[in-house]
Amino acid sequence: MSPRRILVTSALPYANGPIHIGHLVEYIQTDIWVRFQKLIGNRCVYVCADDTHGTAIMIRARQEGRSEEDLIAAMQQAHERDFAGFDIQFDNYGSTHCDENRQLCGQVWQSLRDADLIVEREIEQLYDPEANTFLADRFVRGTCPKCHSTNQPGDNCSKCGSTYSPADLIDPKSTLSGATPEVRAAKHLFVQLDKLHGFLSEWVANSGALQSETANYLTGHFLKDELRDWDISRPAPYFGFEIPDAPGNYWYVWFDAPIGYIASTQQWCEKHGESLDDWWKSDQTEIHHFIGKDITYFHTLFWPGMLKSAGLSLPTKVHIHGFLTVGGEKMSKSTGTLVTAETFLQHHDPAYLRYFYATKLTPRVEDMDLGLEEFVEKVNSDLVGKVVNLASRTAKFAGKLGLSAEYPEDGGLFEQAAAAGDEIAAAYEACDYARAMRQIMELADRANPFVEHAKPWEMKKDPERQTELQDVCTVALNLFRQLAIYLSPVLPRLAEQCGELMGEPITSWQQCRTPLVATPVAPFKHMMKRVQLEDLKKMIEESKEQPEVETSQATFNDSDQPLKDEPLAEEITIDDFVKVDLRVARIVSAEQVPEANKLLKLTLSLGGEERRQVFAGIKAAYEPEQLVGRLVVMAANLKPRKMRFGLSEGMVTAAGPGKSDVFLLGVDEGAQPGQRVH
Repeated sequence: MSPRRILVTSALPYANGPIHIGHLVEYIQTDIWVRFQKLIGNRCVYVCADDTHGTAIMIRARQEGRSEEDLIAAMQQAHERDFAGFDIQFDNYGSTHCDENRQLCGQVWQSLRDADLIVEREIEQLYDPEANTFLADRFVRGTCPKCHSTNQPGDNCSKCGSTYSPADLIDPKSTLSGATPEVRAAKHLFVQLDKLHGFLSEWVANSGALQSETANYLTGHFLKDELRDWDISRPAPYFGFEIPDAPGNYWYVWFDAPIGYIASTQQWCEKHGESLDDWWKSDQTEIHHFIGKDITYFHTLFWPGMLKSAGLSLPTKVHIHGFLTVGGEKMSKSTGTLVTAETFLQHHDPAYLRYFYATKLTPRVEDMDLGLEEFVEKVNSDLVGKVVNLASRTAKFAGKLGLSAEYPEDGGLFEQAAAAGDEIAAAYEACDYARAMRQIMELADRANPFVEHAKPWEMKKDPERQTELQDVCTVALNLFRQLAIYLSPVLPRLAEQCGELMGEPITSWQQCRTPLVATPVAPFKHMMKRVQLEDLKKMIEESKEQPEVETSQATFNDSDQPLKDEPLAEEITIDDFVKVDLRVARIVSAEQVPEANKLLKLTLSLGGEERRQVFAGIKAAYEPEQLVGRLVVMAANLKPRKMRFGLSEGMVTAAGPGKSDVFLLGVDEGAQPGQRVH
């Protein structure tokens, strides 16, 4: 059988915040599937990109006093860093804000025009009179007009799945200002999706691209009625691509984001001298999308309609997963369960999370829960106690002896494990990683008693049993290697360690069928340590949302209200006040904090080699380059405070009513860093 040609995508992460462990469910799931396909010899290309357009990006950039391009560049760098930290390997990672995407959007748009699917219509749209902008869907919350669930976004209900326009919400509120939006008229462009109703009904029901529960849901909830026209444009101001034949209007982010899959593929093709048509217009290429259930509607109705109209290949499979909960509850910043990828990596081995997710992921659209005790048990029992244990208990002896010249008798263990390879491979192919992990651990459960019974640590003491010891180590290490091969899509670092130990890198699934013999064994290096529940709880505690502290808020009333409306803090004495150690400090570096609305990250010198990192709520008042070299007054003996951006080791002093009117306290330029201020 010739190798398959497969193109794989994950949903594009939005460039408005960091990657967290909920996002990682999808990217780890996809990476495992891609690694498996490559391991069995298929030609598999994995592309992704940052989703960079929309009002949210525009508003945040405005708040942070920088361009949208600067913001999305910083976020892409952070995203790629976090993905690499979790061993998620893309063949190309791009951005929707690129020339390739602009051109492809124009081509798809023209195909929709040619098919007479675009219509212009004046609509009533919500407008924030305080923020002076039309409100994108994500900036409106209200009550669902269908099921009456409260606090729902402006485009679709998370409870009943209904889609609607923001103006349909009951009691809508702007998330930008809290104001009640006004209804204003504006011209929008729409895709008349119902003209594709027959095609979409047939594709959903009979293509085999969707899980059965998804196909049934779409048929029963959307395709049984007339499909709503898709609002595909947004008026200025908007950060995105202006529509060539509709000046002053921009393609809605959900139009150009999925086309970003094709743009990222084109970038890969240009690097490797390939034709884009071979990947997006060929019956010989499989296209697999991995997405979360919250964006099912866009990927199973709008997207196939766009592809069909543009003469592009339809998805072979749309793999849809559920949400992640932690301890049975929705992830939350306030409880610390919305853990960022960066924070997790500061505390734990990424292999822990990759394996735990693999034990939970099935082909069905099911939510999965990360219970801390279960997490500890699976990592320690399965990975450390069963898999790594095989190597750690025998490799140190084999390092002196090498592997036996011929594979010894093992009671059929290696042959049974090799025979299990096809069934494990079928589970990976079906995205039933939970079943694959169970099957692999069953093999580990058979292998470990062999070592327990043989007791190689006792054989080592007897000079006459060294050949027997070598045979036991040869069996144990080859069984370990089989497990490492089967786990390599999930645990690529363990596979690398196994290859280094046994002198042959793991590059093919078929290596599970042939034992290694008559080769040296490298000195054993520690592979994986046990995870501690206390460390997980510490990570959760440190992830709890901490308020951003603005120095001005500590002393000044931002409003014109009398002081009596803002009660005084608890009374202190002069003895309390003099405990504050105010010192002169020089700002040696200043930089933006992409995830924070108000903070700048400062590095302060107190003289000599002493440096302090401080987060100061002065972003609206100062550009970082204005601050470098400046002398400031800081509270030097303030207890360090863990924030979600890092450790703040003091506080700079400032005065003013707040926001852009914050003024750092002046210091005589003759003062020296570290000098006390009285």
